[in-house]
This record gives sequence, structure tokens and C-alpha cells, in this order.
Amino acid sequence: MFNGQHFYFQTIRKYVALFGTLFKDIHIERTDAHGNMSAYIKVPITYAPKEKMLARLEQDPNIDRPTATVTLPLMSFEMTDLRYDSDRKLKTIQRAGNKITSANTPGSLNYQYAPVPYNFGFRLYVMVKNAEDGTKIIEQILPFFTPDYTVTVELIPSMNESKDIPIVLNNISQEDTYDGKFTERQSLIWTIDFTLKGYLYGPINSAAVIKYAFVNYYVPSVPDGQLSTAVGNTPAISQTLDIPGLTSTGQPTSNASNSIPVNQIQVTDDFGYIITKTDYTNDG
Repeated sequence: MFNGQHFYFQTIRKYVALFGTLFKDIHIERTDAHGNMSAYIKVPITYAPKEKMLARLEQDPNIDRPTATVTLPLMSFEMTDLRYDSDRKLKTIQRAGNKITSANTPGSLNYQYAPVPYNFGFRLYVMVKNAEDGTKIIEQILPFFTPDYTVTVELIPSMNESKDIPIVLNNISQEDTYDGKFTERQSLIWTIDFTLKGYLYGPINSAAVIKYAFVNYYVPSVPDGQLSTAVGNTPAISQTLDIPGLTSTGQPTSNASNSIPVNQIQVTDDFGYIITKTDYTNDG
């Protein structure tokens, strides 16, 4: 596909798991008429659209029995949409800072170009059978979003790539699904819309590390003064050679006499740069 290179980093799956994990430890307390705690309930959460959860509730007429598969309160969530976010887009390859790199072997680097920003829409449903259960759950969620909550996620472990992912609360609504006899089951549903500001990554590539950089300097010829007429037509006036420099104790250096051989310097070392200039203007 495109460049023929298969890649899959489970990034979208990680975003779905991240969102659900935020709400997995919500509990509510129920008290009796004397104010004593009668029940301490952990609110379960599952990945499912609202219609599916309502169908499970409505199709079991004895849903309140202890062996029922679904009891209230209950939370579910789903990913609703995916939108490109041009406001967060960085230039893909123009700047070195937009390239992600990681050591592969002593003589090569793995790299990825800048990720592409996408906004992931998520919807959280809070289903309860009485109003107070709903407010107990909602009040444990809303104070953390102002209106966003940021989580650090390791997205590409092999590249040591982690990102701060903001999750923005957009909207809250409530509805009562009761429509019938008083003997029928009532379900109150809170719906909360979120936007997760994530990224999608392209394939991992590999390239050799450049340890020698030669730079030639030319003087433009007259009369036009253009550099393009000098290169290849006139001799270079000087040349610089840039190589990494590292002492035997692992300290960066710019002194060639203090440096270990270049072939012993690894990609992950914190090396300096040794610049050697050769002047050709005095050559006979």
C-alpha cells in the first residue's frame, strides 16, 4: 500500500483503551433511611453503543433479578467519529525537529516523519435507574475536565515515542427513556461527548548515520557573481571536515587529539563535533 511497507502500531486501539480506562474506577454509595451505607457499588463500563445497552435492558423483563446479565448503574462508551485536525499539523519532512529518531544498530537510525493529528470523537453513556445515582457518577467525572484532561501515552514503544494526549469535554445531556406504564423499568441516561486529540504515525524507516561531512567553499566567478558558475568550474578555496568527537571517558569533545576513533563512536553516544578546515588559497 502506497510504499508497499506494512505497518500497524495499534494506535487507534490504544486511544480506545485509554478512554475507557479513565472511567473504570468509579464507585457509588447507597444509604438507608438512617444515613447508613447500605451498598458500595463499582460502576461497570463496557464498549457498546447506547442502543445496544438499551436493548439488553428492555429485552429482559426481569432485569432486576440477581442473576441478570445487566444491572444499573452502568456505563458504556463508543468512538463516534474521526476528523483531521489541520490546526495541529506540523511540516512532515522540512525540519529535522519534525523527524522521530531512535537507535537501531551502532551504525544506523530508525526514523519516522512527523505524525498526523486527528481528533477522535468519543461518547460516554451513564445509565442509571434513579436520578441520584446519575449525579453521584457525573460529579466524579466533571471536575477533572477543565474542559480538558491530559494523559501521557506511549504510542510507539520501539521509537520511545510518547505524547501528551488532551481529552476535551464538549457537551453533556440527559434523557429519560421511560415511556409507558409505571410498572415498566425506568432508565435515566447521561450522555457526555469528548474529543481526544491524538496522532497517527507512518512507517518506521532505517538509514545509516553520517559521521563524515565535507563542505567545500567557492568564490563566485566574475562577472555574474553566481555561485552556480563557480561550483565545478573554479577550484574550492577551502574545505571543512566535520566528524563526531568523544573522549575515552564518554565526554563530548571538539579536540581531535582527545577523541577516540570515529568508528568507535555509537549513535547513542553524547558526542561533540570536531571541525577541521583546510585552506587551498596558499597551495602552489
